[in-house]
Amino acid sequence: MSASASPAVSTPVSPTGTAVSGTPMPAPTLLLAMLHVSNRVSDLIISPGSFPHVEVSGELVPVKSPVIRSLTADDTRRISEELIGSNKQALAALRDQGSCDISYSLPGQSRFRVNIFMQRGSYAIVMRVIPRSIPSFADLKLPPQLAEIATLKNGVVLVTGPTGSGKSSTMAAILDIINETQAYHIITIEDPIEFLHRQKRSIIHQRELHSDTPSFALALRAALRQAPKVILVGEMRDRDTIEIAMEAAETGHLVLSTLHTIDASKTVERIVGVFPLTEQQIIRSRLAKSFRYIVSQRLIPRKDGPGRIAGLEILKSTLRTREYVERGEGDGKTLLDAMIAGDTEGMQHFDGEIEKLIRAGAVDIEVGLAYATNPGNLRLQLTQCGEQTPSQPAGTADATKAKRETELELEIG
Repeated sequence: MSASASPAVSTPVSPTGTAVSGTPMPAPTLLLAMLHVSNRVSDLIISPGSFPHVEVSGELVPVKSPVIRSLTADDTRRISEELIGSNKQALAALRDQGSCDISYSLPGQSRFRVNIFMQRGSYAIVMRVIPRSIPSFADLKLPPQLAEIATLKNGVVLVTGPTGSGKSSTMAAILDIINETQAYHIITIEDPIEFLHRQKRSIIHQRELHSDTPSFALALRAALRQAPKVILVGEMRDRDTIEIAMEAAETGHLVLSTLHTIDASKTVERIVGVFPLTEQQIIRSRLAKSFRYIVSQRLIPRKDGPGRIAGLEILKSTLRTREYVERGEGDGKTLLDAMIAGDTEGMQHFDGEIEKLIRAGAVDIEVGLAYATNPGNLRLQLTQCGEQTPSQPAGTADATKAKRETELELEIG
């Protein structure tokens, strides 16, 4: 389910945001102007009653210029219609469900994952910028031990984190290694397709929700009859998808997927919690046997340069972690305890990685503490090891933020 448009030639525009000829600014022209704010733009937000905004390194920045003004409801409706084009499935979803997901491309410029939704009777748009090339492990600075995933023959590998934490990029990097090193049949089921994988050693078929299949569960069930070695499911959204994914792993497939959970422990709770109480122990047992890795991500603002750096938590399947998943966590027997003790086996935990980033000067202390799982314990650990944790002077954070917003504000024409 995708649409594409060629970047339009810049048109003279009046202070109301419409072309001098009376024609509104085409969507491709506006999108290009938003992308030119910074080479670190991750999201575009188009909302009625507001200037267009972009997200740069985790902060929203308004896009202002003499030719761009606050958008009206008519503006966002028109832009939505341009993005959707003739996509009947998206139009039906927007009408019946109040939102739709599509992919959109500016040829030669960028691709986007787009969500259009209704709010207070008008249209709003959020567009995630998809990198033009598949990122490598080196690009993302991923721990080298994750390359072991490419050698797995079966099981479930989950990449988790909040929206915008880089899950899709990590999954794409892992799948690219499999594509380069293994001669497999790979099927992906995505909503929508983000990274386009070309065939290397493997054969990859990429299916998109709505345009190629009506649901993750149906596509996943069909994939079991399509002889893949690896199945990538964009997201485990419901009980049916989770159950079929575990069934696929149990029958000899490697299943890669994502969840919107903040750490390994919450991931296990989320999976088990979608099932009735009478089935939860069985699901714990099945999950304990089928999971291979749970990788959780948080993107943390850098101190030593622009952008953000990924903090990763890695839970690996071992005798100890399988026991904790199957029997449940208890005092002194938590998945966090297992990760802390499992560094020699390739495991790591958020606070330990954040501590390393702080000591390396890559992350500010207070910022690191804000992203920690247990900030009190991390602060104590830093203090005991001689690291200073000074309080920030009043007003410093606000002044710094204001200065940063001023530096990033777009000036066009």
